[in-house]
This record gives sequence, structure tokens and C-alpha cells, in this order.
Amino acid sequence: MTLAALFRHLLFAAGIAMVSAVVVRAMINARVMDLPNDRSSHAVPTPRGGGLGIVVGFLLGIAVLYGFAAFARLADPYFRAVILASIAIAAVGFVDDLRDWPFVVKLAAQVAAALAAVGSGLFVAVFRVPIIGAVDVGAFWGAAVTVAWILFATNAMNFIDGLNGLAAGTALVACAFLAVIAAGQGAWFVYFAALLLGAGIAGFLPFNFPRARIFMGDVGSQFCGFVLAVLGVAASRFDTVEMSFLLVPMLLAGVLYDVAFTLVRRTLAGERLTEAHRGHLYQVAQRSGMDARLVAVLHWGFAALGGLACFAFIGAPTPVKPWLPVALLLPQLAWTMLVTSLARRAGIGRW
Repeated sequence: MTLAALFRHLLFAAGIAMVSAVVVRAMINARVMDLPNDRSSHAVPTPRGGGLGIVVGFLLGIAVLYGFAAFARLADPYFRAVILASIAIAAVGFVDDLRDWPFVVKLAAQVAAALAAVGSGLFVAVFRVPIIGAVDVGAFWGAAVTVAWILFATNAMNFIDGLNGLAAGTALVACAFLAVIAAGQGAWFVYFAALLLGAGIAGFLPFNFPRARIFMGDVGSQFCGFVLAVLGVAASRFDTVEMSFLLVPMLLAGVLYDVAFTLVRRTLAGERLTEAHRGHLYQVAQRSGMDARLVAVLHWGFAALGGLACFAFIGAPTPVKPWLPVALLLPQLAWTMLVTSLARRAGIGRW
């Protein structure tokens, strides 16, 4: 890619960020309010639905990409599936911001959106595992694993969106690293799509961090998680080159670990998993007295660390590759120990 082309892409991304910011400003004026309750980290009513700016910016950019950028296309059935499924997940999130649907209804809608993508053939059946090599799980199990991955990533980003700037900033860092990695590998669809999603988030983030004039809402958090999950699938099989399916999970390691740890902890404690709570690690850290802005920035750092691990993974010899994703657990374990210590000092017994 030439410097002139990169400049044009960045200029286009800046325009997408401006579109996103205009929509976010309109949502602030619309005043779809998030009223605080005993599970909230905010104390005053605050508008929500700001993620609509991310959605509009991304879909506008992806429409231009579909119509004019031949160098960064997927095959038409997959491209259309990405667009339609993204619209579906955004619509579900937006209605949920307006009406507060039960989790079961949201999950059913997410399954439908995931099936729309996978039903087009956008799933991974052959996983290239370092040292082991290619593992062919077959079409049925490949589709099932892909649906499970999309649902987990979508909800993980949704669950982590509880402090100003945490989810949006983490997704922005992940998009930046993913765009650079994909460009370096020649995976042009993933590069441009990550650039577009990052641009939409960049237009939203100043309204949410360090002080929140608006929240992202389900429309933004679910959409970011869904698109990143789908980009992970596209990168591993459907772009012009194949990249490892581990790259996006490595970028989102902090988010995925927090949600997985919390699900396991609550299961072992006999809690209802569908019941709302404030027991995520990031929430317990904030409840224990850690500044919410610091918690958010630490998670941005986790995403950046995942990005650096991705660069190392790409260039590492085969025997070293499996250890790099495992190494990303070490900062998460240290974070868990720190939060546990803070909660103990703050007298928080039952998370």
C-alpha cells in the first residue's frame, strides 16, 4: 500500500468519525435516558444509545467499500451477510436501548444474527493450530463453534460496557492493531473494516470519556463485539490471505477473560447467570475504590498488550507460537489478584 493510498484511507476514516460524532450529538439531544439504579456506576440520568453513531459510521463506510473498493472485497454472499447481520444486531441493540428487552429475547435475536452470517457460509471448519497443524472439525461443528464464538464475543463486549470509555476504548485499540496487522498481511477487507469500525468509535469516544455525556448502549457494545467477532472469522478464512483465528481473541483477551472468569465464578457460587449483577472484575475494582478512568485505561492496555502479542505471534517460530496466547493470561491473573486484594480491603465479601 502506498503512502498516498494510506492518506486517502485515513482521510475517509476521519470523515466517518465526523459522521459518527454528528449522530452521537443527535442522540444526546434525543435524550433516551439511562436512569441509575443499585447496579449502576453512574449517579445521574444520562443519555444512552450513543453507539448508534458507531453503527451509522461503519455501515456508511462498508457500503462505500462494497460499492467501490474492489481491492478490499469479500465474495458477494459473505459481504452481504456481514452487512445484513450487522444491521440486524444493531437494530436489536437499538430497540433494547429504547425498551429494555429481557436477556432471553436479546440472546434469541443475537443467535438469529449469528446464523445469518454463518448461514451464508461465513464459518471456520479448518483451524490451523500451531505445532498441531490443520484441524478439520467439519462443516457442522465448524458452524456451531463459529456461532458460539460470535455470541460470546458479542455478549462479552456488552457485559464489559459498564464504565465510561472501557468498552469503546478497548474496541478502538483492538481495531487499530487489527487494521495494522491485516494491512501487513495483505488482508485488505479486514484492514478496511477494522479501520471503519475504529473510525466510528473514535467519533463516539470523546462524548463518553473521561466524562460521559452519553453512554454507548447495547446498540454500540453489541455491534462492536459482533463486528470484531465476524472480522476474526473473515480473517481466518475468507480474506485474500489467511490469518490465525487466534488474533482477535488475543486482542480481546482482557474482555474475554473478565467475562469467562465471572461466568465460572458465578456458576460455582450457584448464582443465576441471567440475573443482573455488579460482579465483573472491572466493576469490583471500581466498587473497591479504584478510579473508573484508571480501570478503563488498564483495559486499553490489555488490548494493546494483546496487539503486541499478535505481532510477536506472526513472526514467532512455530514452537513458540502456542505460548504467546497463554502468556496473555499472566496479566489477567495478576489483575484478578489485585482486584481480590482491593475488594478484601474495602470489605466487599460477596462480589
